[in-house]
Amino acid sequence: MIQFLLNNTLITENDIDPNLTVLNYLRTRLRRTGTKEGCASGDCGACSVTLGKAVEGKMQYETVNSCLTLVSTLQGKQLITVEDLKQGNQLHPAQQAMVACHGSQCGFCTPGFVMSLFSLQKNRKDWDRHQAEIALAGNLCRCIGYRAIMDAARQVCSQPCHDKFDQTAANVVQRLEALIQPEMQALSGNGHRCFLPKTPEQLAQIYLEHPNARLVAGGTDLSLHITQQYKPLPILITLEHIEALKVCSEADEHYILGAGASLNQVSEFLAARIPGVSEMLQRFASLQIRHQGTLGGNIANASPIGDASPMLLALNASLQLQRGDRQRNVALDEFFTGYRQTVLQEGEFIRAIKVPKVTASPDFVAWKVSKRLDDDISAVFAAFNITCHHGVVSDARIAFGGMAATPKRASACEQTLMGQPLNAVTVAQACAALALDFQPLSDFRASADYRLQVARNLLRRYYHRSSGDLTITEVSRYVS
Repeated sequence: MIQFLLNNTLITENDIDPNLTVLNYLRTRLRRTGTKEGCASGDCGACSVTLGKAVEGKMQYETVNSCLTLVSTLQGKQLITVEDLKQGNQLHPAQQAMVACHGSQCGFCTPGFVMSLFSLQKNRKDWDRHQAEIALAGNLCRCIGYRAIMDAARQVCSQPCHDKFDQTAANVVQRLEALIQPEMQALSGNGHRCFLPKTPEQLAQIYLEHPNARLVAGGTDLSLHITQQYKPLPILITLEHIEALKVCSEADEHYILGAGASLNQVSEFLAARIPGVSEMLQRFASLQIRHQGTLGGNIANASPIGDASPMLLALNASLQLQRGDRQRNVALDEFFTGYRQTVLQEGEFIRAIKVPKVTASPDFVAWKVSKRLDDDISAVFAAFNITCHHGVVSDARIAFGGMAATPKRASACEQTLMGQPLNAVTVAQACAALALDFQPLSDFRASADYRLQVARNLLRRYYHRSSGDLTITEVSRYVS
């Protein structure tokens, strides 16, 4: 059984297929058809809805892709759709701004944009174009263009808005807090089951009992089995409600990142600690994906083009793994064993990621090469963690994604740099050594030759950046 608020209405679901997405739940069971399906893969944002949750006695609102969100995620939250925004007989300011600024033409993408504007306004009380771009980067429009929509964002963020959600926030917090249950819940329907543990101990026990279950750690990748491959998953265990796995903390020697922490949460935690990671996570995917996708989930799916793993490899990260009541630490270098294969044993999960402070160079930088600036999959991802003393390389950890069957360090390249002056000659030799480290494949994103050339160019880019020759390191944004 799960319980949540649909706007202000308490919903209790006892018999429901845990493979059901929130999008299909809204459209087929509740007949709320304002939320649209555009791609069923989290790329277009037409299905965007807002989830509200109580955090330290206040409401926090996050836009998510309902096409990738499984119904188990709704437990203890408030689900807000475009149908809920109307203020009596008046449009909500987020809706009115789209009308006033002519931000809609065919209207198919409009509900998703409106929900992103609604969440943006709830989380920011003033106008900031860059933040608006981040908030809307996961919403695509195919006919009106974006200038009018950005005008709508400016309007809704520049004017005071005290809507019904502000007026009822305190009451909603109380109602959501009343739905918190320490006991593990279960959801079943159509022959499928989902367990909702609340502690790592509950997770460890239920995963031992069902080692063939699939862990939903955000589910932004796993849900594609359901929405794209039409393969229901018989047994699921969702990590969404285990608060202990979401904690990011700082110890004497390590940064400790909870495996269940969202990518957005990790980005905020590392912003002042390892800025290069935080900055690159903003290009990981759309804000909708970063609100749900988790660091542990991105590592565990062992994708060769996952953006988090190359950065963590370059930072000498290790993983805290748990199976039952036993825990072990594994260097991330040793975690990946093959294409989408890892050292994880049956019933074992990632509990936390540890990043040694001593290995984080102040010059750490990561770059992503993709066809689009925002919300796209990497063709090549590079992370450079190089330390120099008096112009000589004393430590080098360089990792790439998209260059092999797994995220991988460039060992030969690193050895070529070690103990050598960081100059054009050394860098040229290190670029040549990349051919010893990688024999990339060709696919629809990039050819093998292109990938190798891009990897070399990124190393050259790092050198010119560190030497001061290169001052522009990213595509500039127009700010007003």
